[in-house]
Amino acid sequence: MRKEQQRLVQDIAAGAGKITVLTGAGISAESGIPTFRGPEGYWTVGSKVYQPQEMATFHMFCQMPDEVWKWYLYRMGVCGTATPNSGHLALVAMEHFFGDRFTLITQNVDGLHLRAGNSLPRTYQIHGNVFHMRCSLECTEQVYPIPEAVLPKNKEESLTDTDREHLRCPNCGARSRPHILLFDESYNEHHYHFYSSLSVARQTALLIIVGTAGATNLPNQVAREVYRNNGVIVDVNIEANTFSQLAQSSQHGFSITGSSSTVLPALLEILTGGTL
Repeated sequence: MRKEQQRLVQDIAAGAGKITVLTGAGISAESGIPTFRGPEGYWTVGSKVYQPQEMATFHMFCQMPDEVWKWYLYRMGVCGTATPNSGHLALVAMEHFFGDRFTLITQNVDGLHLRAGNSLPRTYQIHGNVFHMRCSLECTEQVYPIPEAVLPKNKEESLTDTDREHLRCPNCGARSRPHILLFDESYNEHHYHFYSSLSVARQTALLIIVGTAGATNLPNQVAREVYRNNGVIVDVNIEANTFSQLAQSSQHGFSITGSSSTVLPALLEILTGGTL
């Protein structure tokens, strides 16, 4: 980071403007969680192989609920064995330092930000959380933790009758569904912080984008809102992407090529003046 870039973000940190961080799969990949849009997310049912974009739909859930649950319980196991890395911990320290000026918007469903120590009120999980479920019939908007009795699955294991009983809505007894934004669904405010994310974006003086290439709608809208309101955009990624191009075309924005586990602790020190 050049000296003038350091001074720019330090001036924002010393002011009163909001600081927002938008994270994607890149930060979780450094904890060993693969991108499930790729081959790791492929799922075989009988002789047919389904891609993630086919498995993660409400249509598929209605057709083969057990298989969708098995797929997500497999993902839950992968996420459950991962641990937060230094990038996650830097964002926890950033929240502690900036308090209500800080918001974390994450596309990741692995819960690592919360396990690292970021607070739920300031962490917008805009794609849900793989460790939670809710009623498939929408009898209530309540979201429930998946019961501890439901264990992660490997690719060969099937749901048991006991699993099916525990994976029911505690309110009405209907089948529950994973608390995940599926590919054939839309964002909303209650479950996915749609309007609150855009509201925060309009007030953001500094947007730090970490490990995402902009493949989904709401993150793009957030970045565009900050861009339109002349906020500073800093993109952190291992390669060029849509957001790095947006950052470089924005007023005073820039990109940093590198791993989030290395860049974020260094950026934290710059923003806090090394006081932590």
